[in-house]
Amino acid sequence: MILSLARRFLVAALVLGTLTLVPIRASASEVLVFAAASLKNALEKIGSDFERRTGHEVTVSYAASSVLARQIQLGAPADVFISANVDWMDVLQDQDQIKANTRVDLLGNRLVLIGGPDQTGVGEIRADMDLSAALDGGHLAMALVDAVPAGIYGKAALQNLALWEEVQGQIAQTDNVRAALALVATGAAPLGIVYRSDAKVENRVQVLGTFPSDLHLPIIYPAAVTAWGRPEAQAFLTYLQSGPAREVFADQGFALPGS
Repeated sequence: MILSLARRFLVAALVLGTLTLVPIRASASEVLVFAAASLKNALEKIGSDFERRTGHEVTVSYAASSVLARQIQLGAPADVFISANVDWMDVLQDQDQIKANTRVDLLGNRLVLIGGPDQTGVGEIRADMDLSAALDGGHLAMALVDAVPAGIYGKAALQNLALWEEVQGQIAQTDNVRAALALVATGAAPLGIVYRSDAKVENRVQVLGTFPSDLHLPIIYPAAVTAWGRPEAQAFLTYLQSGPAREVFADQGFALPGS
């Protein structure tokens, strides 16, 4: 999973949107995956396992689903796209930028409220929670609430609990959900809203409460091969649905289809 210096620069620039994009290809045996930031830990393990089993290199670029989808729209050379919500995948499918017959609903997740290890848990998040008081003058870390899936789900949950108006002036928005996690982990924000899988990989935070899943649209991670994805891309997508990969996802806190 080691990139040449030039290719590292290309992938970083694609995600940041700083280059005029052209369909530059990876080496023949390499699979370039664009994946939602919340998948980082799981895909590092799964990608390594896939490389060992097949000999195909896997490079994963992580960012918010919205950023990655826009880069694919501009021609970024991703072979596989894994989004944290269906809307961005729908956009690409409508524009024929993924192979629709490869699309699968890969995973699910839950939305949780996190805080520092010394804070008291509240269980299920309810409408009678005094969230503003719990922040105690601090900020609530969330991914971008109008663009990034975790932020969109979180805002919807707070609105349905009638809590949004009381805290919207205290939201610290970040480019992706892992950045929101980092704000809480470093103590820059007392509370945050992230996915359950994010909380499992950071020992400096704990889950204080879980949002009922009926407060927002279902959290679904669709995956697909891009319109220009090479044959190795389908092999990787198939491996993502295998028993060994599903074990990794489950261990990381993701929900599996049918569970």
